[in-house]
Amino acid sequence: MGPHAMPHTEDRADVLVVGGGVIGLVTAWRAAGRGLRVAVVDPEPGRGAAWVAAGMLAAVTELHHGEEALLDLNLASAARYPAFAAELTEAAGADIGYRDCGTLQVALDADDRAELRELELLRRRCGLAASWLTGRECRRLEPMLAPGVRGGLRVDGDHQTDPRRLAAALRTACERAGVVFHRDEARELTVVGDRATGVVLAGGDRLGAGQTVLAAGCRSGELAGLPPELRARVPVRPVKGQVVRLRIPPGYAPFLSRTVRAVVRGAQVYLVPRLSGELVIGATTEELGFDTTVTAGGVYQLLRDAHELLPGITELPLVETLAGLRPATPDNAPLLGPSGLEGLQLATGHGRNGVLLTPITGEALAESLTTGELPDYARPFTAGRFATETREVPA
Repeated sequence: MGPHAMPHTEDRADVLVVGGGVIGLVTAWRAAGRGLRVAVVDPEPGRGAAWVAAGMLAAVTELHHGEEALLDLNLASAARYPAFAAELTEAAGADIGYRDCGTLQVALDADDRAELRELELLRRRCGLAASWLTGRECRRLEPMLAPGVRGGLRVDGDHQTDPRRLAAALRTACERAGVVFHRDEARELTVVGDRATGVVLAGGDRLGAGQTVLAAGCRSGELAGLPPELRARVPVRPVKGQVVRLRIPPGYAPFLSRTVRAVVRGAQVYLVPRLSGELVIGATTEELGFDTTVTAGGVYQLLRDAHELLPGITELPLVETLAGLRPATPDNAPLLGPSGLEGLQLATGHGRNGVLLTPITGEALAESLTTGELPDYARPFTAGRFATETREVPA
């Protein structure tokens, strides 16, 4: 047991995780696997942002200009996924829907094709492999694609999983590892002296812990009791994403064999086929605070763009429309490890990459919680990068 573990008592955990999304759950599972006594606070464990997510493990196709520093972390987590999926499946006795089916990223007009070519150049500069295909070659891979597809990139290294199955498996694995669940909201962080000591629940109960992990997604920076100087180090905001789920009826031929992503009139859209027959279409990007309203405009945009790529989707039953909130930081990278307040660690701000970064986040936080040190690969992502410097003003 590491230097930060506390003695086992009936009302005090070694580690208290605030937030039961996939990031909080994997942190709890991995910490429990290190021999720590772990508790999770969440009114609905497993119902975080991942409940809405499509589950693309897109280290390559999610690369954007200015995010090269995040690339290594994404690639490292993607490389861990096959072993992680197998271990979690065994621990939970449930499959998480992991598929190494690859991604096809396509464009519909000359402008979209030019933008995709720019992304191809960025990826090559970063040492990433992707094969450029003509429109005809794209349709040979995916015959249901529209005739208007002008070209695309075949990315075999980007895979997928089912986030709902992932969350359910993590919850089960936590329960089997002895993690205690408090199905309530954390109202306030408790701080004694210069150390975090646990939380007060909405119902009034106090939970003590040797270490607290803030994994509350886009609400992480809003927890009462956070010292003002620390709040500035947790600049996590909500970014709304609307998603549509369709169902391919039994007897229909598969519409797609792999994830298809596209630039349509400058907007991003993706279609993720599941082995279960579900087809997930997403996702909008909206800076609207904590609003999770599903709008006619958002659904129309997704179906319109998806229809241009895959005209046959109009035949499919509409199963579900949802909106979720991605926890985003100013640089779109996560916050991992020590917060600057003794006894408080962070596992939040994963933005678009929460499902992708699940394996490596659990690994990094377990190491930090038991040894007090983050692994080298996680150190660029501490809250210290958002610390504001205090400078003396000359007289």
